[in-house]
Amino acid sequence: MLPNTGKLAGRTLFITGASRGIGKAIALKAARDGANVVIAAKTAQPHPKLPGTIYTAAEEIQAAGGKALPCVVDIRDENQISNAVEQAVKKFGGIDILINNASAINLTGTVETPMKKVDLMLGINLRGTYLTSKLCIPYLLKSKNPHILNLSPPLNLNPVWFKNHTAYTMAKYGMSMCVLGMAEEFRGSIAVNALWPKTAIQTAAMDMLGGSGISKQCRKVDIIADAAYSILNKPTTYTGNFTIDEDILRAEGISDFDTYAVVPGHPLLPDFFLDSDPEEVKKQMVDEGTMAEQANAGGMAGGPIAATFKAIQGILSPDVIKTTQGVYKFNITGDDAGVWYIDLKNGPGSAGFGEPPNGEADVIMTLDGVDFIKMFKGQLKPTMAFMSGKLKIKGDMTLAIKMEKMMTMMTSKL
Repeated sequence: MLPNTGKLAGRTLFITGASRGIGKAIALKAARDGANVVIAAKTAQPHPKLPGTIYTAAEEIQAAGGKALPCVVDIRDENQISNAVEQAVKKFGGIDILINNASAINLTGTVETPMKKVDLMLGINLRGTYLTSKLCIPYLLKSKNPHILNLSPPLNLNPVWFKNHTAYTMAKYGMSMCVLGMAEEFRGSIAVNALWPKTAIQTAAMDMLGGSGISKQCRKVDIIADAAYSILNKPTTYTGNFTIDEDILRAEGISDFDTYAVVPGHPLLPDFFLDSDPEEVKKQMVDEGTMAEQANAGGMAGGPIAATFKAIQGILSPDVIKTTQGVYKFNITGDDAGVWYIDLKNGPGSAGFGEPPNGEADVIMTLDGVDFIKMFKGQLKPTMAFMSGKLKIKGDMTLAIKMEKMMTMMTSKL
């Protein structure tokens, strides 16, 4: 872990999305120096699934040694941001650091992504970052060592990072383009940089997105907080950089990264946008111990696929139907291509070959037969298959996540 030096004492950080996760971790790291933190986030009342509010975060910041100003802010709303900035200046005398952390994610294809979700991601990730920066910059220019730090990736134009979730990539890259432009616009006056994790980071949102078991493949938020702390203590001449957390900390002399792992020694899930070779990323996303790819997909797929669906039919229960309430269609590709279904909504449930017999599917999954077998044997996590492009999903993503949880339950029974 990177030790605190006290250099952020008395400095004021304006952090979007700081009520939980990465934003709160950065806030707490700064608070241990005695910094002032403006918590600009929407959560004033407890979320049914995500822990923390702006007020509980403020209590933690104060307990860590800092001062806190919780502000209810939807960063799509110019008036709310402006009011929070004014409150920050009135309470703390100015703003020294802006952390653009708030972000929205929806990993679906072009046809499957509702425009409401597109507007949400562009409104928070791109417009929110631009607008918050615009309103903070007049005060940052008055600071002795001002910084803007965006939690966004390097601008990797490899199509593999666009094809499965174009809207999300455009929105996230919008944050990075703010870095590219503002770093040059304010060179010599404000340091503007981006920070991105090398591996997946364990947060409540990641647990919701990835399902049970994802956390052991992640690092803790502390690694981002430590890397951000290092960047924020650099002079304004350090600007225009798209940094990776591990690289920043290696430069600080840290070599043992197991301390940041949720489960030390466990293989880690690479984060988006960092590939040098997409095929290599796909290989890394398969759990250790997974069987090697078979040259003849049909050799594994034919009989085992039918046997798998037969086994699924045999373990369906009223509890599974009640808690899932979804119809799944599987487009299996490869030498033994075909359409299969699992109905966990109608009657006692059913599974088998062909189109769902009781209407349209809520979720359509397309993948190779080899990967299908691996998923139901517990040798390939659906989350990793999806992130690497091996699994394509159309339809209700919430139900898709439920399928992963069900697969985990089935693994011990199939």
